[in-house]
Amino acid sequence: MSFPHPETVSLGEGWEKVVFYAGVMRQLLRTRAIGLGIDLGTTNTLICDQDRRILLNEPSAVALDKRAKKVIAVGAQARRMLGRTPDNLEVVMPLRDGIIDNYDLTCEMLRSFLRQVKSGLQLLGSRIVICVPTETTQIERRAVREAGQALRSSQVYVVEEPMAAACGVDLPVSEARGSMIVDIGGGTTEIAVISYCGIVCSGSVRIGGTHLDEAIAHFIRRRYNLLIGTMTAESLKIELGSAEMAGRNERSSQVRGRDLVRQLPKLMSVPQKDVVEAMSELIGMIMDSIKKTLERTPPELAADIVDRGIVLTGGGALMQGMSQRVERETGIPTHVTENPLLAVAHGAARLLKDESLLDRICVRSL
Repeated sequence: MSFPHPETVSLGEGWEKVVFYAGVMRQLLRTRAIGLGIDLGTTNTLICDQDRRILLNEPSAVALDKRAKKVIAVGAQARRMLGRTPDNLEVVMPLRDGIIDNYDLTCEMLRSFLRQVKSGLQLLGSRIVICVPTETTQIERRAVREAGQALRSSQVYVVEEPMAAACGVDLPVSEARGSMIVDIGGGTTEIAVISYCGIVCSGSVRIGGTHLDEAIAHFIRRRYNLLIGTMTAESLKIELGSAEMAGRNERSSQVRGRDLVRQLPKLMSVPQKDVVEAMSELIGMIMDSIKKTLERTPPELAADIVDRGIVLTGGGALMQGMSQRVERETGIPTHVTENPLLAVAHGAARLLKDESLLDRICVRSL
């Protein structure tokens, strides 16, 4: 890209030269500007570029030294410290139920992640798409946008997660045809019926993977007087979890925890039926929200959904029996998309490349 030499331009007074050079700098920044899509999740944060390359996939965790009042680790390094730190150290999850719970730590975490991705200079003038749950308030969305602006980016766009997920799996969001997507994330489950670049009706329930982990830990404590950690509960969910009741050949898993009666470490076997029972109430609430959204769907769009089916994305979509449970309860064909964990991030990447589509679906009035 070439610019006219300042000596060949008639600029008049000195202040006009300042205006000229300012314009040149703006053009330079525009040419160097990068585009980043951020799936700011309760459990994991993903950052991708406009070519759908995943640049970072790290747990949304921050390790804080309470005495020195400084961050000592973020991401996977902080996550590994969970439940294993002395009193002066604390592992904080700065997002809760899909929204920012601690603004300052969220900004610090994002800055650290972006330092791993690009240098600070390259962020100047960049465009960032950040995804949020559907039923967040204007204040919560403004906090997300301000977190992006604190990273020195020139343009920050806020997009609703189900719309981003629909874009990420290449649903025809700009057509006047109904598509239904269910994104089961770490902190929320987002349900949306989409047509012509808009969400016609939606449902959002603040139940996700972290709540299922908590339910498993609480169930084991109540039934067996065994205290287990969050990461142990998550391992049980991944290994034995199912949205449908287990079959005849049940499995079990060995877990370690603290016996609340003897106050000593204990090893025991947990059957699959206990894990399924622990999660059953919360999964039932997700199913109820899906059915309520379908009840509010206009008839013509409902007919489109019956033809096209329901698409599942997010980490919860990978749970055994989830698509079968949704199909059984709704009577509508349901399938899990390829790479459901990356759907929202890939959607943000698609929007970075299609500015006209981004302009039509980004959240306004912030």
